[in-house]
Amino acid sequence: MTTPFDPQTFVAAHVAGIPRSGIREFFDIVQSQKEVISLGVGEPDFVTPWHIREAAIYALERGRTGYTSNLGLLKLREAISVSLQKHFHVSYDPKTQILITVGVSEALDIALRALINPGDEIIYHEPCYVSYGPSVTLAHGVPVAVACRAEDQFAVTAEAIERAITPRSKALMLNFPTNPTGGTMTRAELEKIAAVVQRHNLIVLTDEIYSELTFEGEHVSIAALPGMAERTIFLHGFSKAYAMTGFRIGYACGPVALIEAMMRIHQYAMLCASIISQEAALEAIQAGEPDTTAMRDQYRVRRNFIVNALNAMGLPCHLPRGSFYAFPCIRSTGLTSKEFALRLLQEEKVACVPGGAFGASGEGYLRCCFATSLEQLQVAAERMAGFVQRVRK
Repeated sequence: MTTPFDPQTFVAAHVAGIPRSGIREFFDIVQSQKEVISLGVGEPDFVTPWHIREAAIYALERGRTGYTSNLGLLKLREAISVSLQKHFHVSYDPKTQILITVGVSEALDIALRALINPGDEIIYHEPCYVSYGPSVTLAHGVPVAVACRAEDQFAVTAEAIERAITPRSKALMLNFPTNPTGGTMTRAELEKIAAVVQRHNLIVLTDEIYSELTFEGEHVSIAALPGMAERTIFLHGFSKAYAMTGFRIGYACGPVALIEAMMRIHQYAMLCASIISQEAALEAIQAGEPDTTAMRDQYRVRRNFIVNALNAMGLPCHLPRGSFYAFPCIRSTGLTSKEFALRLLQEEKVACVPGGAFGASGEGYLRCCFATSLEQLQVAAERMAGFVQRVRK
């Protein structure tokens, strides 16, 4: 007798156990609703500046439609090297220490795959972007989450990291400013973490995709601290600062041996990033600073409005010092974060992401993306205030 064929039995065990993204799962529900004000998807509402789009068009007109080097266009890597030296005070050889990737997500994935042996532990702070833990698991590592607290402005402490370290620990992942909390780190805090990393001989992966969207204080990269460049993989990209999410261009910088290892994976998985997107990214990094400043100024106005509104309606919310996310606490309503988000969507047509989607320590919170117009934020805040008042009666 022939056994019935079941495709599910062929799925790798470590993949079968990976949950669907909490963000995408929630927004499948949002897609079925009409006239929703979305404070959910982490994407700038600005259109990519015209001069950047024009560079992509011009690349097409010139017939720039072929492959590039696996590492990416050298002129783009050279421009990135100059920019990183100027803004982050880190120095990378564009010929051997910079790899252009398909978004920062690919950069993170291949960095982990290049580093992890089965069973290696990778420490990261939580609440965090939804892909961090699963990306570690997919590379056959063990994700180890360290909780961040609202009382600490969602920064991670060196003490908490050190408590999580075991003989199996191999790397530490950082993301500041943070998605979903908007937390940032001071130089003094990073110096303490750098000391822990060096003492325990760890590698650092630092995802600084929101660095240009820092509202207060200086943005400091851990890669720029003494003794850290040689043990850090620096990840960045163009999606957030230049409103280029659909171009899918990121990059990784680090020691030659690590970038070479990442390139070996990249060459077989992706071969190279889109040449058209790379041409657009070159224009962005060479001329886009005024665009970034203008967008950041708009985000700051929106941030101040939504945080004040959330606090006024009785949802305590710290003032995020970076990114474009507010992360209010909704525990006083007696609802779970998923219950709150679903009811808010169904009853008031406002979409936010349940905090639990960003890890266990995000439960009791809500991610509200303020990368939407001030007018839309004002309407959303009015609807949310009415909802909160109702559920508390």
